[in-house]
Amino acid sequence: MDSGIQSEIRGGMAPRKTRSGEGKAHRFGGDWTGAKLEVLAKYLSGYTTALKKQPFVKGYIDAFAGTGYRTARKDRADPSSQDLLFPDLAGNEPQTLLDGSARLALKTEPRFDKYVFIERSAERCAALEALKSEFLHLANDITIRQGDANIEIRDLCDKDKNWSLHRAVLFLDPYGMQVEWKTIVAIAETKAIDMWLLFPLGIGVNRLLTRSGDIPESWQHRLDLLLGTNAWRDEFYSVQKTSTLFGPAEQVEKATTHSIGRYFNERLKTVFAAVAEQPRILRNSASSPLYLLCFAAGNARGAPVALRIANHLLTKGVQ
Repeated sequence: MDSGIQSEIRGGMAPRKTRSGEGKAHRFGGDWTGAKLEVLAKYLSGYTTALKKQPFVKGYIDAFAGTGYRTARKDRADPSSQDLLFPDLAGNEPQTLLDGSARLALKTEPRFDKYVFIERSAERCAALEALKSEFLHLANDITIRQGDANIEIRDLCDKDKNWSLHRAVLFLDPYGMQVEWKTIVAIAETKAIDMWLLFPLGIGVNRLLTRSGDIPESWQHRLDLLLGTNAWRDEFYSVQKTSTLFGPAEQVEKATTHSIGRYFNERLKTVFAAVAEQPRILRNSASSPLYLLCFAAGNARGAPVALRIANHLLTKGVQ
């Protein structure tokens, strides 16, 4: 396993989505990238429409916001692919320069009252700042926060801050396994934020679960941080007793991507008011599962409407 993956497992600096030009775009993804953003864009429009006559201050929060644009890898042999967490899963679907999540949020009508974009990279923060010139009518309501997404989000969601008059949508689109469970808990505790999250199903968790169950301690720690518990060890592995010509034997069985995804979705239900029952599996061109697009509603009173919109988009709302 290469040093880039080791760094990710240890929770170090996140591998970056590769760029097609300085401060312009990420080159990562394919049809699955478009699918997640189409779901997000439609939800944002439905969300602001539903709350149009409500007295809340409506916000959009984008962690790992990037540059505001997106584009896909054009060549699987591109040497820059070494920056990806698992380059063999990324696929090679060509794609032109398109809007990323930040730009889609800024284009949403009815508009949000506030926008918060979080990025660790100074260069990408500068690119996000440039959006203020393009969206002049929104410039005063755009905040760019440079820093670690977990720290910045937990600061925004601090219990001492009054969320009773605020509502928000938060989009968590990590590069790998950077999101920590205690960050997810902080989001849920506001009881005011609806969360869209890309859970690193095949591109992260499944790759760290060895067939034998003998997992390096650093990998186990990374999974503990992501899942918020060490109980996954019993959930993701089982021992089956079999009979052989040489007598009884034990065989370790590893969880499937389906059971991993179901486990994480059940974890979300322990902290959020409501969770979409059927998160969408995002696959590459070879049909390998990359991420699980999950939705959780933060406010119990608004959850029925939020779930109705999200479920529609996750199951049949995107053509």
